[in-house]
Amino acid sequence: MDTSYTDSPLGHQVEQSKVYTASLLFPIPRWDGREMLDIEDPERLPFHGVDVWNLYEVSWLDGQGKPVVAVAQFTVPANSQYIVESKSLKLYLNSLNFTRFEHRTEFIQRVETDLANVIHAPVQLTLQLPEHLVNTTLGELPGKCLDTQALEFEEDKAFVLNPLHLQADNGHIVDEELYSDLLRSTCPVTGQPDWASVLIRYRGPAINHTGLLRYIVSFRDHAGFHEQCVERIFMDITRQCAPIHLSVYARYTRRGGIDINPFRSNSEDFPGNVRLVRQ
Repeated sequence: MDTSYTDSPLGHQVEQSKVYTASLLFPIPRWDGREMLDIEDPERLPFHGVDVWNLYEVSWLDGQGKPVVAVAQFTVPANSQYIVESKSLKLYLNSLNFTRFEHRTEFIQRVETDLANVIHAPVQLTLQLPEHLVNTTLGELPGKCLDTQALEFEEDKAFVLNPLHLQADNGHIVDEELYSDLLRSTCPVTGQPDWASVLIRYRGPAINHTGLLRYIVSFRDHAGFHEQCVERIFMDITRQCAPIHLSVYARYTRRGGIDINPFRSNSEDFPGNVRLVRQ
């Protein structure tokens, strides 16, 4: 995978622009990560899904020049050709802070168009003003938490990503929902940590819980974008455990006022954008 991204704002100090600048948005090809997973045909993916982005620091000026603030959400389909780099999105949104829009629908249309041009797929943006967020409730992932298990690690092997930790009992078919709050990976360019809770829902041969937790923990020093990590989890479980149905959903904590929540499945629709306590 090409992790140089020399033309992107990644790893560089960048001046904040007070002038609307769509060119700040930087695309990253999805195929960079999927090629490493031996996904053979980009037109026939083994999963479907979305990446849900929550943007907590969105602002523009109304027709009279008064600032407006909002929380925004948009989804990127898993079959889009590109994703947008999150720091570039932050810089782009900041460039709109001093731009006037007569109505919020104009702001929405501008952002939807700019994002669609970058990822090469349609984007739907929704806005919530602060007064609409007062009664927002926090949710939790369903199922059994894996994190109460006691684990011991060999120091030199604990945090080396290893799909061989995944084992399944082929004689025992189950339906399970399992989650962990211990997923940690790192940005492939800056090296900064990314933190997430991950839900694994499947029907198939019973997956060994201890091995699954070891596998999740082994991401701790792995460099990968959020979307790529979720797709790796999906593909590793598919290959090692052969589930009939599988969904993987990660809820990442925010960085720079943005959280990204990838969902991949071979059997179900997106379960909903439920904000967790850590988010």
